[in-house]
Amino acid sequence: MPPPSAPAGDRIAKVIARAGICSRRDAEKLILEGRVKLDGVVVKSPAVNVTANNVVQVDEKPLAEPEGARLWRYHKPNGLVTTHKDEKGRATVFANVPKHLGRVVSVGRLDFNTEGLLLLTNDGDIARRMELPASGWTRVYRVRLFGKVTQADLDKLASGITIDGVKYGPIVADLERSKGLHSWATVSLKEGKNREIKRVMERLGLKVSRLIRTAYGPFQLGQLPEGQVEEIPARLWREKLGIGRKKRADRDE
Repeated sequence: MPPPSAPAGDRIAKVIARAGICSRRDAEKLILEGRVKLDGVVVKSPAVNVTANNVVQVDEKPLAEPEGARLWRYHKPNGLVTTHKDEKGRATVFANVPKHLGRVVSVGRLDFNTEGLLLLTNDGDIARRMELPASGWTRVYRVRLFGKVTQADLDKLASGITIDGVKYGPIVADLERSKGLHSWATVSLKEGKNREIKRVMERLGLKVSRLIRTAYGPFQLGQLPEGQVEEIPARLWREKLGIGRKKRADRDE
C-alpha cells in the first residue's frame, strides 16, 4: 500500500504565529484555553491543519493576512537578553527593537554580554533554516582577551577541543594585536554553541572581556550603529538561502 499522504495546509499554531499574534508555543496555549476558532468552531487541539480556505479566529477576531517573509540586521548592544521574556526581569532585545517591525524572532542568540550582529525575521521557518549547522555559515567575532596569549596558543583551537565532555568544532582564531595582557583577536566558527568562545578561551587561560559578532554567514555588521536595525532586501537573502520567489511579490521589487 502507498504511504498515506500528509494532511494539507499547516498546523494552526504555526498559522497564528505567522500572522504575528504570538509565538507558536503561545498559540498552542491560546488553543488549549479555548480562545481559537476554526470556521466558527472552537479548536480543541493544536494538532489541526488549516489551509487558505479556512477561517481562523483568535478571541473572535479573524487573522490578518500573513506578511511576506522579511529579514533585518540588528546591532545588539551589550546588556540585552535575546528572549521575549526574561524571568530575571532583564531588558530584552525584543522590547528594544522598533515597534514597526511587528513580532520577530532572532536567528540564533547572542549572550547577555555579547554585542554585534543579530539577524531578525518575521518567519520562524526562515530562522530555523539559517540556524542549521548544515547551512555551513561561518560566525565571525572580534574578541578582546585578557591574559598572555600568542598565535601559537590560538592555533590549538583549529582542530577542535573537548571541555567537560562537550566537543567544540574547529575554531579559527587570528591574533590582531597585543599590548601587555590585553589583546584583540578575530574568531571564526561554524556552529556557535552556548558560550563557546568564552569557554574555549578559558581553557587557554584567557578571559574574554568583550565579544562582538561582526558576521553571520554572508551578512555583515558593517557600520550599522549600536541599537539600530536595517532591513536586508529580500532578493539578497533569498539568493543566499537558495529560495526562489514566493507567490507574494518581494517587498523591495
